[in-house]
Amino acid sequence: MTDDTRTYGEVLKKARKATGLSQTALGELLSCSESLVGLIERGKRRPTKKFTLMAEAVLGLYGDLLELLPNTTVMSVPKWFSEWPKAEERAHTIRTWQPLVVPGLLQTVRYARALLSVAPWATEQWVEDAVETRRRRQDIFEREDPPLYWALFDECVLLRPVGGEDVMREQLEHLLRMIERPNISFQIVPLEVGATAGVLGGFSIAQGNGMPDHVSVDSAAHGSVSAREDTVRRANVIYDAIHKWAHPTHVSQRLVREVAARYEDRR
Repeated sequence: MTDDTRTYGEVLKKARKATGLSQTALGELLSCSESLVGLIERGKRRPTKKFTLMAEAVLGLYGDLLELLPNTTVMSVPKWFSEWPKAEERAHTIRTWQPLVVPGLLQTVRYARALLSVAPWATEQWVEDAVETRRRRQDIFEREDPPLYWALFDECVLLRPVGGEDVMREQLEHLLRMIERPNISFQIVPLEVGATAGVLGGFSIAQGNGMPDHVSVDSAAHGSVSAREDTVRRANVIYDAIHKWAHPTHVSQRLVREVAARYEDRR
């Protein structure tokens, strides 16, 4: 059977077994009965959207069930992106460069909502689903062995008032809290550098044991995720070229504090 003909129940059952959960155990995690899980897996009961979102969170899925949910057009994760959260989950190191916005794994809920709300196709439900998906991806920082996360972003990211000054102040304060974690660091590339190898777009690189390196490339129209060796190598070269222009971590931290204070002063 091909992926194109898979059913909701088949995907649920496969994901459940892959995590070693029985129908009873999954039902307990989802606050429902074993029989309901079985009925949904056999296609005898229609799943709700609430059940779907909870199941995806428990089973580590990112849109696999949601895209198969009957009578819905909500797509919180586009198909081209679906491999990336899985790579994040398995990664021991993630490096990212962002020239325009705060990296997704470091975004607050309000900042993410402000960004997603400006999409031409955005509906209230689509935005909330997408925000929740992004928040769930951030759970990798709460596991026992969180990945090393090295973020580079342009100074203009601090100056663009996404969501307004209050949202930006909250976002910058969140960045300062996150950098206190030993596995997270960020560095700012100053505006005075001018053009760098990364001005054309953001990207992230995930490295993990037992998997090929992956790169996720941002695009306004259609991004991409690839494990091709030449594509990953090119992204690494670009990352290193950008990194040489970045402020040291302590200088970057001071710069974020200064900008956050300016937003605070204007309250």
